[in-house]
Amino acid sequence: MTAKDFFTRAEQERIETTVQRVEKRTSGEIVPLVIAESCTYPRAEILGAGLFSLASAITLSWAFWGESLWHFLWLFALGYFPFKGLIRHLPALRRRLVHPQEIDAEVEEMAAIAFLEHGLHHTRDETGILILVSLFERRVQVLADRGINAVVPAHAWDGIVQTIVAGIHRGETCAALCAAIETCGDLLAEHFPIKTDDTDELPNLIIR
Repeated sequence: MTAKDFFTRAEQERIETTVQRVEKRTSGEIVPLVIAESCTYPRAEILGAGLFSLASAITLSWAFWGESLWHFLWLFALGYFPFKGLIRHLPALRRRLVHPQEIDAEVEEMAAIAFLEHGLHHTRDETGILILVSLFERRVQVLADRGINAVVPAHAWDGIVQTIVAGIHRGETCAALCAAIETCGDLLAEHFPIKTDDTDELPNLIIR
């Protein structure tokens, strides 16, 4: 499933409405970004295909040809690409072949890139917040601009991340994301109340 298909139209509208309502209380800008994955993890496909092909080739060559090296080689080559394609199309299996630290690093890198790509560092008061939801990894990253980081401690985002991750695992991503947006709004309103000349500078939802 692609990111565009993950939320229904009604759920997308609910998220956008939540952002609009929250931003009426603060001069901050909140941008939820939902993506299918932060990386394609080609190494997981190569490693998994190699391991599965190796195990299959050893087993079959031993069972039918008495550990023949020549039969092992063609069996390994025959199985490698089908296993590679299988891993590519089975996200749950591919995810198990990636080390959690690699997943964390890729999601963090994607969040940093997206923060710059979507101009969250260009808001008037440096009060942009990116909430990145990476579906394949089931990871969430929250990044705030300098104006916010100067007054809001970094650990304040931990609870927001946990709220969304728990919602993903429960199959209630939309509700959890909306709750997280409300919490961000509460944090922002305390330090960055709405201004009379405030404008909506950034998109209220990005799905790609």
